[in-house]
Order: sequence, then C-alpha cells, then structure tokens
Amino acid sequence: MTDFTKYKAIFWDFDGVLMDSMPVRDRGFQLVLASYPDQEVEQLLVYHRQNGGLSRYVKFRHFFEVIRRETITEPEVLTLAEEFSQVMRKELLNIELLIHDSIAFIKENYQDYKMHVVSGSDQNELRYLCQQLQLDGYFISIHGSPTPKKQLVADLLKEFEYPSETVAFIGDSINDWEAASSNRVDFFGYNNVQMKGLGVDYINSFTSYDR
Repeated sequence: MTDFTKYKAIFWDFDGVLMDSMPVRDRGFQLVLASYPDQEVEQLLVYHRQNGGLSRYVKFRHFFEVIRRETITEPEVLTLAEEFSQVMRKELLNIELLIHDSIAFIKENYQDYKMHVVSGSDQNELRYLCQQLQLDGYFISIHGSPTPKKQLVADLLKEFEYPSETVAFIGDSINDWEAASSNRVDFFGYNNVQMKGLGVDYINSFTSYDR
C-alpha cells in the first residue's frame, strides 16, 4: 500500500477523477456538432474517450483536420469551444456527478497536502464549476486549458517550488500519465482500469489508502 504522507502536494485531474462528467461531455460534442454527420461525430467521441486529458481545443481541431480533413481557423475553434462551454456550465452543475470516493478524501485531507486541480477542461469553466459546487476552497489553485497539461504541471512545480519527488498526480487517462512522467512526478491511476501498470500504483479506492 502506498503511503501518501511522503508527498507534499497532490495534483488532481478533474473529469473522471473528481466528477463523472464524460457522458455529459459526450453530449456536449454531439450538440455542438449536431449539423455534421453522426458517423464523423462518433469518430470524435472515440478519440475524446481515449484522450480524456486533452483539451476541447485539440479535439475540435482533430475533428476538422483529421476526421473531416478540412482547415479550421483559430477563431472558429474558439467559437466552438465557447458553445461547448455554455452547455457544460449548465449540465455539469450537478452535485450528483461528483465522485464521492475522491471528494471525501480531499475534504478529509486538504489541510495536510497542497492540492491543485490540473485539467484538460477549459480553465474558466472549471473554476466556475468548482466555485458553484463549493469545491474551490479545498484547492490552492485550479488550472485548465488551453494551456497543455504537461506545461501546467511544469508551471506549478516552478511557481510553488515543489521538488518533483514530493508531488503525486492522480489521473484517469494516458494524457495524465504523460503530463506527470514528463515532469518526473509520481503518477497514480484512478477510475480507469486501463491505467493499471502505469506509474507508481493504481488506486481502486481512497478508503484503503494511507493518509
């Protein structure tokens, strides 16, 4: 059993780790891209589910540039991202979507660790949701896209002067593992069995972890 007391700080992914939001985000892409063929949108959803840690900006570009083989401008990407965000701000304001296991651990231990949210979700939207769901008080800071997750981790290590060996990153996607490993931060998989075997350990439940 891994002892979390060796760490000074914990970086948390949001989607799939703190909130069961993936089905809602699926619907968001379907709504925003409703005028495009269902088959193409389904290809995007497959990419989205396989790359939960990537931002919507990257995913919209993938939809047009890879799936549809079309060019898309930055203003067009931003417009789609804003439409998506408006849907998310409404649909995700639901306390029932929070993952009780991880949230309970945070509420019980936030005074013992420096906790930060490091997510692929839009930063402004993420901060809004955390504030409305009364989660923001448990975190030193909350960060999201469009800054890539690898860079967010690097920036936090530098800003707060955390030695990398004193930080744990808890995530549910390969992108989370890449962000942690590229910064020499210990990675813990959670809520996605495909993460077993990556990083230091896989967390089945926080109730069985040493504080």
